[in-house]
Amino acid sequence: MASNKGLGRGIEALFSDSDIQSEETVSEIKLTQLVPNPYQPRKQFDSNALADLANSIGKSGVFQPIIVRKAAMNGQYEILAGERRFRASEKAHKTTIPAIVRNVSDEQMMEIAVLENLQREDLTAIEEAEAYNTLMTNLKLTQAQVASRLGKSRSYVANYLRLLGLPNEVKTMVQKKQLSMGQARALLSVSDKDALRKLARKVYDQTLTVRQINKAIEEMGTSTKPKRAKKTSRATRKSPFLRETEDQLQDRFGTSVSINNTPNKHGNGKIEIDYMSNEDLNRILKLLDIHID
Repeated sequence: MASNKGLGRGIEALFSDSDIQSEETVSEIKLTQLVPNPYQPRKQFDSNALADLANSIGKSGVFQPIIVRKAAMNGQYEILAGERRFRASEKAHKTTIPAIVRNVSDEQMMEIAVLENLQREDLTAIEEAEAYNTLMTNLKLTQAQVASRLGKSRSYVANYLRLLGLPNEVKTMVQKKQLSMGQARALLSVSDKDALRKLARKVYDQTLTVRQINKAIEEMGTSTKPKRAKKTSRATRKSPFLRETEDQLQDRFGTSVSINNTPNKHGNGKIEIDYMSNEDLNRILKLLDIHID
């Protein structure tokens, strides 16, 4: 793995390697030679904002060069930063765009895509969650490491990752900004997926607040808030080591993890990892480097 340069220090922190010269050449590259960053977390671009940018580019051109790297396919370039300018240039019927070519690794490319969008774009909560999950899965980072490299708290990253356990229909509502981050987080406490979908539609139709959502969940009786654990005996009480191990596993998988140290009939303990959907299970399997065809 490449060096862990802190993302929180800005995009330029990723370009401080000795092979990058202080004086760079700006070249005009054909739009047909450019392909989007495969790690781009943004799935939707505001059409009105894109139209405004295209109008500006049509009149005045592109003032800030985009940043690209040479792609594996001969003659093509992958966009590291500046996909909005690229898309707007296409809409403005431009044939070329000013660009700086840089030599960066896949890891740096992934980090740049996430950082540029987090700093400069209004990502949806789902796009942000998927960006964190991409860093964790592809770079084999923990939540704490992702949080540190992005200059955020671990709980902040964990709260976003939990959204990936929502049913697809509800995630689409969050993606379309029909549900806010706070509303989506409140819905996570509903265990029954059909009930969750039904309540999500009600939240959107009636514009329910988080307080109203929590009240509706209490009335439904489907909250999955953990029940108070029964008092354990001294023999089964978890040691500081086990509690710390649980914390680290929860950090790694972005979900609740429990280590049961009470021996079964075979004398073995067990580790339980919670997941909320098939998609969430697949996310955890990827983190375990388990691939099922």
